[in-house]
Amino acid sequence: HLGLILLLIMVIAIIPFYIAYFCISNIRYVRSDLIRPLTVTVWLLFLYCFWKIGDPFPLLAGKQRSILCLEQAVSRIGVIGVTVMALLSGFGAVNYPYTSMAYFIRPVSEADVMTIEKRLLQTMDMILVKKKRIALNKKREKTPSGGGIWGMITSVTTKNATENVSQLKQEIDALEELSRQLFLEVHSAHNMREKEVWSKTWQGHYFNALGYFFSLYCVWKIFISTINIVFDRVGRKDPVTRALEIAVIWAGLEIESVAFWSQHISFSLVGCIVVTSIRGLLLTLTKFFYKISSSKSSNIIVLVLAQIMGMHFCSSVLLMRMNMPAEYRVIITQVLGDLQFNFYHRWFDVIFLVSAITSIVTLYLAHK
Repeated sequence: HLGLILLLIMVIAIIPFYIAYFCISNIRYVRSDLIRPLTVTVWLLFLYCFWKIGDPFPLLAGKQRSILCLEQAVSRIGVIGVTVMALLSGFGAVNYPYTSMAYFIRPVSEADVMTIEKRLLQTMDMILVKKKRIALNKKREKTPSGGGIWGMITSVTTKNATENVSQLKQEIDALEELSRQLFLEVHSAHNMREKEVWSKTWQGHYFNALGYFFSLYCVWKIFISTINIVFDRVGRKDPVTRALEIAVIWAGLEIESVAFWSQHISFSLVGCIVVTSIRGLLLTLTKFFYKISSSKSSNIIVLVLAQIMGMHFCSSVLLMRMNMPAEYRVIITQVLGDLQFNFYHRWFDVIFLVSAITSIVTLYLAHK
């Protein structure tokens, strides 16, 4: 209970306050004497929105609890965390097969890569030539024109050159935009070429087979999520016990200690789920934050990462309950409180289904 209370204080009170403080501090036109009052105002607004987010959902089981009780905080953190987990899980279940299977790798030859690189070099040469012309024109403008007929000819030539500078700048802007697009094409072609070569190695074959497995898992998970949503179904028995019972019946074995083995395997599975889930979340967030990071936003990024990790941990415990034997689910219920655990599983299925279908459509259009 103590660890959960400290986690909730960090996620609800301390981290959001400092996120608001650093965000407001980075705004240039905000005076220093207004930073703290604005931070408190934004933080109070966050607490109000955080409280109101639980109103549309049936989060608690039984009688209504006090505002300051543990269940109220855990239930609202669970809604946000389960939503984030389901979005990432839906995208990951679709994106992993797409990035690891050889079927989706677009074949690129060395000649294709060299052709794009040649176009990029030609574009860079054209930009360089035009910039040299602009530099020469500026140098002529600074050179004083002499008197007489020669001075008149020089002034007319300089005037025409000045008029061409604006046109040259427009052409340079267009060529620079083209060079950026060509650079991205070269980078993409090199990546595709490396993936094609890598897919022919033993490691590539292994990940290709793993991609087919995850494709089947994605289809199965979408099917099961749809069944759970349509028929309002939630599993009563943990997956390991169910799988062992099916395997024992199918193989015709007589094993009396199915519950004993399922208990140990369930705990091992829970440990694997925690490790892989946190690792996947960290890798995804690291790639995203790496693209948007800067010297001013580094503190905010660290705090946002800590906030997401805290909500992710709390939500993992909520969802992990279904993977444990029935006698151990009571322990989690005692720690987290009397919550509507079935609601969180249905909510996860809904968001996972939406995220997976959206990812499939997006990747299909991108690949097409």
